[in-house]
Amino acid sequence: MLSGDPALYSVVFRSLLFSGLATILAMLWGTPIAMLLTMKNFRGRSIVKGFFTTLIGMPTVALGLILWLIFSKAGPAGFLGILYTPAAVIIGEAILVTPLIVSIAVTAIESVDPEMMHLAKTLGASESQASIAVLKEAANGVIFSNVAGFNRAIAELGVAWLVGGNIVGLTDVLTTDISMYTNRGDPSSISYAIAFAVILLVIVFSINIIIILARNPKVLATFGRSPQ
Repeated sequence: MLSGDPALYSVVFRSLLFSGLATILAMLWGTPIAMLLTMKNFRGRSIVKGFFTTLIGMPTVALGLILWLIFSKAGPAGFLGILYTPAAVIIGEAILVTPLIVSIAVTAIESVDPEMMHLAKTLGASESQASIAVLKEAANGVIFSNVAGFNRAIAELGVAWLVGGNIVGLTDVLTTDISMYTNRGDPSSISYAIAFAVILLVIVFSINIIIILARNPKVLATFGRSPQ
């Protein structure tokens, strides 16, 4: 079932592509938001931070429904004509993972020594250069926020199903196909659902392991060594 099945490879590719592009989009606007929330003092900052933290728990079906209403023909963004297209899935997943990326990145940036910004400016750095220096110090946490965002995107169902429509060969991804095959209930379909679920788990765990090893190569070097 798994070997040489073009449909399977196509679904896996779309899942990785949609989730990857969604994460990149969320990173492009989420990281500056996180920097703004940590480096600038303004009225209501704590409320905004709490708002993003609260949105982490947004049910995907609720967000999917909201986006469906927005992207539908009668909705405010209906003129775009992107409902039931890959663009809708990518944008929807980017919106979904933004609160997670922002919240984790905020925590990472806040953990950097507050004197770092002041020191950089003392050495002649501009405001933007000092901000980049702080961001570099928080790089591990920011990278983790992006990985967490990708995992959230590739594992979600509600947004992809409602705004993508699970159109075979166009917007179906691993999670929507798992749901579809499970609902059919026959043995062959259940086998496909299990296979897709296993692939999804392998992807998520593999990416996390790669990131862990990249951040700490000593883990791989010491793996398998007997304790002294």
